[in-house]
Amino acid sequence: MVTEQEVEQIGQVLADPQRSLTARFRALFTLRNVGGPAAIEWIGKAFADDSALLKHELAYCLGQMQDERALPILVAVLQDQRQEAMVRHEAGEALGAIGNPKVLDILKQYSDDPVIEVAETCQLAVKRMEWLQAHRGGPVAGPYHSVDPAPPSEEADVGKLRQVLLEESRPLFERYRAMFALRNVGGETAVLALAEGLRCGSALFRHEVAYVLGQLQHEAAVPQLVASLESPTESPMVRHECAEALGAIAKTSCLAALRDHSRDAERVVRESCEVALDMYEHENNANEFQYADALGQLKASD
Repeated sequence: MVTEQEVEQIGQVLADPQRSLTARFRALFTLRNVGGPAAIEWIGKAFADDSALLKHELAYCLGQMQDERALPILVAVLQDQRQEAMVRHEAGEALGAIGNPKVLDILKQYSDDPVIEVAETCQLAVKRMEWLQAHRGGPVAGPYHSVDPAPPSEEADVGKLRQVLLEESRPLFERYRAMFALRNVGGETAVLALAEGLRCGSALFRHEVAYVLGQLQHEAAVPQLVASLESPTESPMVRHECAEALGAIAKTSCLAALRDHSRDAERVVRESCEVALDMYEHENNANEFQYADALGQLKASD
C-alpha cells in the first residue's frame, strides 16, 4: 500500500525538471498504477512542462486510469491551442478512453479542429463512445491490458484484416478496429501486415500502428520501425512512437537506430530514444520495474 507521503514523493519526482526524463517517466507510470485523486493531481500539474513527450504520456496515463476525476484536466489540455498537437491529440484520445458521455459534445466540437491529428482523434473518440453506447458492457477484454481508441474487429482472418487496415477509402474507425484485431491475433504474419500500415494513411494512423507494434514486441517489425524512425520526411509524432516501439521490442537489432537518434534534431524523437534505451535496459535485465515500480527504484534511478 502506497502512503500519501510516498505519492507526494513520487509526484515531486515527476514534477522536477532537474530529474532525468527516465526517472520522471518511471514516476509517472508508478502514479498511474497507484491511482486516486492525489496521483491525478500530480499528473495534471506536470502539463506545465515544456516536454511534449512527457505531456503526451501524462495524457495517455490519465486515459488508461479511466478515472472521471481526470476529465477537467484533459478537457483543458484539449482546448489549449498552445499545447503541441501530439499532446492535444492524446488528451482527446484519453477522453474517449474514459468514455463518459458528458464530454461527447466537446469531442464533437473538436472533431473539426484545424489540426488534423486532433480532429481525427476526436472523431475516433466519438465513434468509440457511440459504439460503447450501442454495445453495453464494451469490448471483450483482449490479451493486452490497454484501453484502446477502437474495439477490435470480430474478424480473425489476417488477410481480410490486412485489406481493411490498408484500404484508405474506408472509415478510420474501421481501419483501427482491424488494427487492434490484428494485434490480438498476433504472430509474424499479423505483425508484417501491421507493419505495412507504417507506409500509408495519416500521421495519426501510422503512429497508432507503431504503438501496436510496440505492444506486440515482435522482432519481425524492427526493419520497418527503424526505417520510419530514420526517415527525415516522416512526422515526428510517428518517429517518436517508432522509437518507443523499438525500446519495447528490446532486441539487439533495435539498438543502433535508438543510439543514433538519441541525438536527433527533433526533441520529441531524441527524448523518445532516451526513454526507449531505458526500456531496452530494463527488458534485458529482467528488471521487475516495467515502468510501474515502487518508490525505492525511483529514488535510485538518477
